[in-house]
Amino acid sequence: MKTLTATAIQMVSTPDVADNLKTAAALIERAADAGAKLAVLPEYFAIMGQRDTDKLAVAEVFGRGLIQDFLAAQADRHGLWLVGGTVPLAAPGATRVRNASLVFDSTGICVGRYDKIHLFGFDNGSEHYAEADTIEAGNTPLVVDTPFGRLGVAVCYDLRFPELFRSAGEVDIWALPAAFTATTGRAHWEVLLRARAIENQCFVVASAQGGVHQSGRETWGHSMIIDPWGQVLASHDVGSGQASAELKVSQLERVRKVLPALAHRRL
Repeated sequence: MKTLTATAIQMVSTPDVADNLKTAAALIERAADAGAKLAVLPEYFAIMGQRDTDKLAVAEVFGRGLIQDFLAAQADRHGLWLVGGTVPLAAPGATRVRNASLVFDSTGICVGRYDKIHLFGFDNGSEHYAEADTIEAGNTPLVVDTPFGRLGVAVCYDLRFPELFRSAGEVDIWALPAAFTATTGRAHWEVLLRARAIENQCFVVASAQGGVHQSGRETWGHSMIIDPWGQVLASHDVGSGQASAELKVSQLERVRKVLPALAHRRL
């Protein structure tokens, strides 16, 4: 596939799973109607609870459940590859889940699972987040072979750890579901995304939560697609919506040819 239309879907998810799935379905359909063959949902797309513990009540066993069935059906119905944001999957014990991003091919088959490795912790006196209280960390990067190249998946806070991206080898597209806070997003979101695209000479499709949620939490939004030269091809600032762009193999190949930085690595 020489050219791929990719869409980063942005949401302002609520504590109601059914409501969020309805919103996601409409946005996926809109992306497919516009020609997307790869769509990426944001982190926590199915639930942004009033409390961090709310996701425990809707956790699913890997391979079955309402959220996973929804993702499989959407990918199959629209004939596109779908990175399912993140889904709360059961972990040993009853106090934590795995924050897992599942990749579905265009027939609805789950071909990859990535459990978020780096768990967000932040406390500036007025805002406090501690994902490790309710999430069990993963430990294995994910790269999937697709008709449009090697697709890597990272989630939100992973963006701050460049060693994760380099450890995956040469990747053509990184999908990055996220729910950056407004505070950290305003300062660091775009510059980190562009850095990862530039240093890894790849496309980045970053899908975010973007607005004020029922809990009072405010997420930054600004979902965007970035090319291997670090240019923003498309973006969506706040509220539900999407950013779509054509990802051209010729552009990827040209950047890697004129500036073969990946081949120049020494450490």
